[in-house]
Amino acid sequence: MNSYSQTATAVQKRTNARYWIVVMLFIVTSFNYGDRATISIAGSAMSKAIGLDSVGLGYIFSAFSWAYVIGQIPGGWLLDRFDSKRVYFWSIFLWSLFTLLQGFVDIFSGFGIVVSLFLLRFMVGLAEAPSFPGNSRIVAAWFPAQERGTAVAIFNSAQYFATVIFAPIMGWLVAEVGWAHVFWFMGGLGIILSFIWLKVIHDPNDHLGVNKAELEYMEQGGALINMDAKKAERKVSWDEKWFQIKQLLSTRMMWGDLSRPVLR
Repeated sequence: MNSYSQTATAVQKRTNARYWIVVMLFIVTSFNYGDRATISIAGSAMSKAIGLDSVGLGYIFSAFSWAYVIGQIPGGWLLDRFDSKRVYFWSIFLWSLFTLLQGFVDIFSGFGIVVSLFLLRFMVGLAEAPSFPGNSRIVAAWFPAQERGTAVAIFNSAQYFATVIFAPIMGWLVAEVGWAHVFWFMGGLGIILSFIWLKVIHDPNDHLGVNKAELEYMEQGGALINMDAKKAERKVSWDEKWFQIKQLLSTRMMWGDLSRPVLR
């Protein structure tokens, strides 16, 4: 009986908590792209309702791109400084809040509408900037090298899933209840999602659904399971930091994320 127990322990079945992590990345990335598309779906009806001309709308469309580019390096620094879970939570919460607030811009008039929409879209771009670097960090922490391509493909496919799911819903909202409801709907759901993120996402070593067999499998395959370990608990040497940087720079997924267009 003791021999049987030892054998069972030795061949402990690996858990698959990492797959639930990438499912969450897929869902969050879907909302990421859905919120980007709100202005594209609601823009025509909104322009007519608030008297926005094509020039003003053009400035508003450009706001997201400017902010997204500007925010990439600061976003990456925040992820490295404060860890992926916390920074990504604030990223989701803030981009959703700024999306929701766009539904109230009609309280202004004239040039005030253009300014408020530009600023809100700019803030959406800044808030979304850490998202894909965050995806890359989380995948690097949770997945061995031989599975990262699949993990990246899953969350990357969310950009097209978002169009399939959210475009018809947003179009229906514009037609039936008005353009502002598009922003309220997407922003409100995103805020709820940000708190779900806090409950679901954890570091590999802190996740209750991960057993020792899965942790060993991940680490032996090159997963950086200690990437976001608390500094108070573990002093990270410069050699280890440099190793982690080289690991990230050597992955095609990171370069693919950096080179992707910011508008779809």
